[in-house]
Amino acid sequence: MRKHWENCITNFDDEVDAFVADYFADESRRVLLIAAAGFDPRSRRISQMLADTLGDRLSAVFIREERPGASEALIEQADVNESALKAIVPDCAILKVDVFADDGAPVGGSRIVTLLGQHPVADEVTDIILDLSALSTGIGFPAAKMLLEDCEVADDRAFHLMIVSNPEMDDQISSVPASRAGSVKGFSLPVEVEGQGLAQVWIPQLARGRTSALTQIGTAIGRCYKICPLLPFPARDPRRADDLLSEYRIALVDEWEVDPRDVVYASERNPLDCYRTLSTLKTRFDRTMKGTYEPRMVLSPVGSKVLAAGALMAAIEHDMAVQYLETESYLFHPEASPADLPDMTVHLILSGPLYASYDEAAGSA
Repeated sequence: MRKHWENCITNFDDEVDAFVADYFADESRRVLLIAAAGFDPRSRRISQMLADTLGDRLSAVFIREERPGASEALIEQADVNESALKAIVPDCAILKVDVFADDGAPVGGSRIVTLLGQHPVADEVTDIILDLSALSTGIGFPAAKMLLEDCEVADDRAFHLMIVSNPEMDDQISSVPASRAGSVKGFSLPVEVEGQGLAQVWIPQLARGRTSALTQIGTAIGRCYKICPLLPFPARDPRRADDLLSEYRIALVDEWEVDPRDVVYASERNPLDCYRTLSTLKTRFDRTMKGTYEPRMVLSPVGSKVLAAGALMAAIEHDMAVQYLETESYLFHPEASPADLPDMTVHLILSGPLYASYDEAAGSA
């Protein structure tokens, strides 16, 4: 159990810049960054922040997610970002990941795990940072689980998550979903226990324009004991949760038959709020169903990367399944932004030497 995750080291916005400038100023720090090299304008932010402090003590692996339906405009933007990232971090490798197999099956998670395994972390690396800002769930979740497990084995190496979030920009990015919903690599549905009924709770993260995708995921999951939609609240836009409830009204009322008391809320800004909320739900549900039904909780993070990071932590800690529908292509409409609102930056340390005394105290308690 990772008891320190309840109150793990977390920084926001200006605190992130201050932490990076202070913590990584130590000349003994050697950092490996794993990040996306896609079309998303947020792709360069973390790399530049780290490079400004670390200089040649920073190396990187940049991931290009290749999708069959990508438009020429987005491919060109990804090429621009890739060139810029190479200039920011000269000591880097570019991993191109075909998200789909020839038959259309989503295989990006398996491929990124294989590719990262072929690029072992150098012994001198003291910190690994995974930038989730522009990585898809199907790629980012398996990478995070693999890197975290590697860092937990190496007691002297820290694992960080960093996210540049902008919910208003997320609303400008629409997607064309694939036809097959399935489990994310490393977060598959467990095998049912024979002779015991299954009580399944599905927690879909509601996001603008993802109604069709979540409907397909729900159909693939099958019958649920409860459906508990996850909404961003509090949020930068106070009406965001209300707008999502309005957008999903038909699905919530007619298709999923959601009891209003089962709606779950988590902060749009703090991934620990989402992690704690899901962890509490899981603990209570398991206790309630113990000895009567086999409890299963299934997550579907399709929106905000901050909420997705909290869902990632809960899924790893409690062995939850993650059901997802891969994206064949994206559409980006930057001109549709209602306001030029600043990015929000989040940083978490999930493991490493900083927790040594905490873990020792927890073990002796």
